[in-house]
Amino acid sequence: MNLKEMRAATKKEVAEIVFKNGKILNVFTKEIITADVAITNGVIVGIGDYSGQTEINVQGKFISSGFIDSHVHIESSMVVPKEYAKVVLPHGVTTVITDPHEIANVAGVKGIQFMLDASENLPLDVRVMLPSCVPATSFEKGGAELYAEDLEQFIGHPRVLGLAEVMDYPAVMNMSTQMMDKIQLAHRNQLPIDGHCAGLSINEINAYAYAGIQTDHESTTPEDVIMRTQLGMYAALREGSAARNLKDLLPAVTEKNAHRCMYCTDDKHLDDIVKEGSIDFCIRTAIQHGIDPLTAYSMATLHPAQCYNLKRKGAIAPGFEAHLVFLSNLEEVTISDVFIQDRYYVKDGVISENIEATIETDDIGSKVNLFDYSSKDFELLVGKESKANIIEINPNSIVTNHLVKEIENIESPYIPSIKDEECKIAVIDRYQGMKEMGIGILRGLGLVSGAIATTIAHDSHQLIVAGLNDEDMLLATKSINEIGGGIVIVNEGKVIASLGLSIGGLMCEDSAEEVIKKLSQIDEALLTIRPVNTFNALLTLSFLALPVIPSLKMTTKGLFNVLNMNLHPVFEK
Repeated sequence: MNLKEMRAATKKEVAEIVFKNGKILNVFTKEIITADVAITNGVIVGIGDYSGQTEINVQGKFISSGFIDSHVHIESSMVVPKEYAKVVLPHGVTTVITDPHEIANVAGVKGIQFMLDASENLPLDVRVMLPSCVPATSFEKGGAELYAEDLEQFIGHPRVLGLAEVMDYPAVMNMSTQMMDKIQLAHRNQLPIDGHCAGLSINEINAYAYAGIQTDHESTTPEDVIMRTQLGMYAALREGSAARNLKDLLPAVTEKNAHRCMYCTDDKHLDDIVKEGSIDFCIRTAIQHGIDPLTAYSMATLHPAQCYNLKRKGAIAPGFEAHLVFLSNLEEVTISDVFIQDRYYVKDGVISENIEATIETDDIGSKVNLFDYSSKDFELLVGKESKANIIEINPNSIVTNHLVKEIENIESPYIPSIKDEECKIAVIDRYQGMKEMGIGILRGLGLVSGAIATTIAHDSHQLIVAGLNDEDMLLATKSINEIGGGIVIVNEGKVIASLGLSIGGLMCEDSAEEVIKKLSQIDEALLTIRPVNTFNALLTLSFLALPVIPSLKMTTKGLFNVLNMNLHPVFEK
C-alpha cells in the first residue's frame, strides 16, 4: 500500500488525475456505471465523485480496462517490441503475455534475454512466459536447446510470469526427465504453465491438467473449449493470421463458462492487425455472434488477468493499474484514446507519444548458414512405390490433412500439378551449413508458378520453401542466404519481392510502417504466383514445419506424422 495513493483514496489529498462523465465497464458485476475515475501514481484510487489536480471530461465515452492478449509471439510480427507496441496500442492492447520461443529456438538464452531487454520500459506491458520446448520435439533440432537450468536464471525477473506452452505432449505423457524438470521449476516458484493441446484426447488433457498446465490456445471446435473448461483449464480463443478459430469456438461460450475463456492472437502479422485489429477484433466478433458485451470485454480484461495472477490488471477499480481504453461505440469497439498510468499514448486513434527502446542485436545475428545446394537436390524421386503421402492444407487453419494419392509416374521424378494444386515443399537446415533437407508434396497452397521461401518456419525456424520447379526453389533458397534470412518470392528465375529479417531470420529493426509497406509488396508479388488468395500463404507455410500440430508436417529429416510421432515415407506401396 502506498500512503500517497491512500490519502487520495480517502480524499485527504486531491487525486492527480480524474476522468469525469465516463461510462465505466464494470467487469465484476457486468454493468455500466457512470462515475469519476481517480488516479494517483498511475494507479486507480477511487471510483465515484472525486476532484483532481487535472480533471478530464470524457463526454460520455465508455471506459474499459486495457485489453490483454493472453498468448502471443511478438516475433511473428517481424518487428522488435517497441514497433509492435506502436501497432497494438491503438487497438486497446496494453498488456501481452508473450512466449519468445521463436527467437529462443534460434538463439537460445540470448534470444530470451534479447526480448526482455528490447521490451523494457515500454508503455505496452510485455509479460514473458519462458519457452518450455526448445526444440518443439525431440525429433528435430534448431539453433538451440533449452533445459530447466537454462530457464532458472530468468525466474524472479519482474516481467517473467511462468512456463510457456508445453508443446511436446509425448514428453509429458512419458514423464520425460527434462520436461518434468521444467514443470517442477514452475511449481516450485508457484508460476502458471501454458498448454498446447492440439489433437489430444481427454485422457491426455487430464494428464496435462493434473501436471498443472492450466491453459490451451489450440481449440478448433466448440467441443474442445467445453472439454478444457470442464477440466478446469482456461481456453484461449485464437484469432491469428493463419489460425482463425474464433468464430468456430464462440458457440461454446456461455455465461456459465465464460470466466474460463479469454482471447489470444498467437501469431498475427502487422498488416493484418492494421487492417482488422487485434484483441479488439475478438471482442467485436464475439458481440456480433451473440456474446453479451460486458462478457465479451471481460474475456479481454479480467479473465486473462485472473488466469495469470495479474492482480492489479483487468478491471477499473481501486488498486488497479490505470490502463484505460476509451470507446465511442461499445459494440463496434471504436477506440478513440488509450491512457496508461499518467498520459495518453493514443489520442484520436493514433499514437500520441514517441516510443523508444534500446536494441542490441549483436549477440543474435541472422543465424543463416546454408549448404551450397544445386537444383538437382530438389528432385523428388518416386521410385517403385505407387502411393504418395501428401500434406493437405486446411485454409485458415494450421491443422493439416493426411492425403494419400495414387502415383502414375513410377520410377521418375515427381512433377507438381497446378490442376491438383500440388507443389513441392522442402525444409532445409539453416544453422549448421550441412546438407540436410526433407522434401515432400503439398496440396492446397494455390501456386500457379514460382516459389516462396522463408526462415520463419515454426518452431525450429529452419528454411522452408515451396515451389513448382526446382530452379525457382533453388533461387529462393540462395536468395534467403544472401539477405541473411527473411522472406523471398521468386517467379520464372527472378526474385520479385523480398523482406530481410536480420535478427535471427525472424525480425528486423525497421519501423512498423516500413515493414507493413514491404509486406504489401510481398502480398502483391504473391498474387503473381498465387492469384487466388483466400488465406495467408506465408503464415500457413510457416506452420507446415511444426511437428506438434496434426496431421502431417515436414522437417529437415523428412515427412513427419504428428499423430504417430514418427517419420513417414513420402512414397509407399
